[in-house]
Amino acid sequence: MNRTWIESNTFHHSEFKDLDRLVAEKRRKKLSISLCLPTLNEEKTIAKEIVIMKSELMTRCPLLDEIVVIDSGSTDKTRDIARSYDVTVHEADDILPHLEKFKGKGENLWKALYVTRGDIIVYIDADIKNIHHRFAYGLLGPLLLSDTIKFTKAFYDRPISVGENKWRPTGGGRVTELVTRPLFALFMPDLTQILQPLSGEYAGYRSIFENIPFPVGYGVETGMLIDMHEKWGLEVIAQVDLDRRVHRNQGTKALGRMAFVIIRTFLKRIERLGRVDIKQNLFDEMIQYSLIRGKLRPEIRLFEQCERPPMATVTEYREKFAPGNPD
Repeated sequence: MNRTWIESNTFHHSEFKDLDRLVAEKRRKKLSISLCLPTLNEEKTIAKEIVIMKSELMTRCPLLDEIVVIDSGSTDKTRDIARSYDVTVHEADDILPHLEKFKGKGENLWKALYVTRGDIIVYIDADIKNIHHRFAYGLLGPLLLSDTIKFTKAFYDRPISVGENKWRPTGGGRVTELVTRPLFALFMPDLTQILQPLSGEYAGYRSIFENIPFPVGYGVETGMLIDMHEKWGLEVIAQVDLDRRVHRNQGTKALGRMAFVIIRTFLKRIERLGRVDIKQNLFDEMIQYSLIRGKLRPEIRLFEQCERPPMATVTEYREKFAPGNPD
């Protein structure tokens, strides 16, 4: 286990608060930067995220070159609100429309590669209640100031809701501590140093993202880390402390469904790497139960394990961009 990585490649966002320095490095390296906000029914938070990122990192300081919203088919006013603030909005189904259509965060992130133009792409979830522009510049700092770091991952305190407008300081990240970290400890202990492997905020060079596959659903962060670690090692990865993130917490059953997909993604990855030999096909249905009027009722949810190939292998993408390889 590489025990020095967590010391050398862990940062705090305050180390990168000199935005003029970041812009100077961006210009010196002749880079462009895209911010992608994947959305599904985020009308309560999307406006504030866009306003803060545009005003702080485009108007006041030209760190971002574009903001792009990729929507999964919201039934609320998410897309209308986003368009009203003059950012580019795409429905995921309209991007590469000849391909089979899937729903999921990973699908949005993958398709963002085709419609963004940045050399660096920042992905930030659209449900953050305490949004601040550090969520972007903190992740960009190591990418711009280092010549070896190609991907940055956020970590933070995650308070958990215990009632209306009441929060316990810690308690978020339950799936990480109960599922992902134990699996990493068993099979890939180096990756236990990544404090919040499932965080939804990360940034990286296009040349990294375009050369790895994207699971279309909850498994995207897990698959991404494993694939990057196997292809390029921990040295290209850094993590940044963003202090605190407040968002809507999901219930236990929803977290169970998330865990189901993450475990399945993990098992398929380590089988592909030859670390285990699974003797049977894994099932696609998550089975849970509810007690309704005194009777137990099964709740069965199908999670097909669909995965998009590296975007660099897609013909239309190759025609639009000239895919490269990470240094």
